[in-house]
Amino acid sequence: MKIVADDKIPYLKGVLEPFAQVSYLPGGRIGRSDVQDADALITRTRTRCNADLLEGTRVRFIASATIGFDHIDTEYCRQHQITWTNAAGCNAGSVNQWVAAALATLARRFRFTLGGKTLGIVGVGHVGSRVESLAQAMGMRFLRNDPPRMRTEGAAGFVSLEQVLAEADIITLHVPLSLDGPDRTLRLVDRERIARMKPGAILLNSSRGEVVDSAALKEALRSGTLRAALDVWENEPDIEVALLDRVTLATPHIAGYSADGKANGTAMSVQAVSRFFGLGLDEWYPGRLPAPQCPILEMDCRSKTHEEVLLDAIQATYDIGADDDRLRKSVETFETQRGNYSVRREFFAYRIQAANASDATTHALKSLGFQLSLE
Repeated sequence: MKIVADDKIPYLKGVLEPFAQVSYLPGGRIGRSDVQDADALITRTRTRCNADLLEGTRVRFIASATIGFDHIDTEYCRQHQITWTNAAGCNAGSVNQWVAAALATLARRFRFTLGGKTLGIVGVGHVGSRVESLAQAMGMRFLRNDPPRMRTEGAAGFVSLEQVLAEADIITLHVPLSLDGPDRTLRLVDRERIARMKPGAILLNSSRGEVVDSAALKEALRSGTLRAALDVWENEPDIEVALLDRVTLATPHIAGYSADGKANGTAMSVQAVSRFFGLGLDEWYPGRLPAPQCPILEMDCRSKTHEEVLLDAIQATYDIGADDDRLRKSVETFETQRGNYSVRREFFAYRIQAANASDATTHALKSLGFQLSLE
């Protein structure tokens, strides 16, 4: 058996070699000749799994170690009996951490409190549901927009996108890229919808770059009617420098790149390959992940507000400003920054030794996922 895998998928090397010949190649360079005699592919988003790649090959199975699957031509796969899987929800905690760090940094940079602000969550799936819990912990009002869920579950608890645009102080996008159909998200946030947003609103996008009309966003940022934090961009990795220069926070598509999110994605892919080919690795998970540099956070909460404690804890786990600085200084290494991203652990990998914390604050820290030792 032969498997072709993206060489940037972590924790994978050595796992499948007892069962198959495994070739590791740069995801963006995998071509038809590489997969001609392959039985399976393990990919990320940089490998376009379509007729150009798959026609005439013996590929029977594709596992994407990512939450998104817009790089897979699912209709072609259906017609040619190619089974595919994605790692739905694998990096939800990681993206939630990115959103939390972005909110914390923006609040402190522009000197506003998050408590009482209205957060519009567009797409309330694995990630959006985590962000909802984050908003609750921060004392934010939140609006949930998710048409597919609303059709299935009923209107209670959901609002229209128009209401989100009109009322939200901050809007965060967590939708898949859909090119057509009733839930089309291509250019979901276009010039007309940007114009409907509250003056001074903040847009966060960690879903797909094509969900936002970049030209319209750039125009709004230039006029000062909007601020933005972007992790995803059109035409990655060749992103537009003029847009980069205008956003408040910019990162190179690494919101979901915590060590935990990566491990989850790899594990889900290995398990999927195992189930399809009967390899006996259906419960496999990477061994011990690297510990955070400072896994114990000591915090005296006596002279701090509830929100200050939460922001301190969030920013202690992830310095989003460092990612922003690296990208601005070296935009041409966008892909290298993704491929060689440093270890980032999620909230649950940290234990907070909290002195003088209120019950509300300890509850909020636990709801974010932190381990807690109280003094």
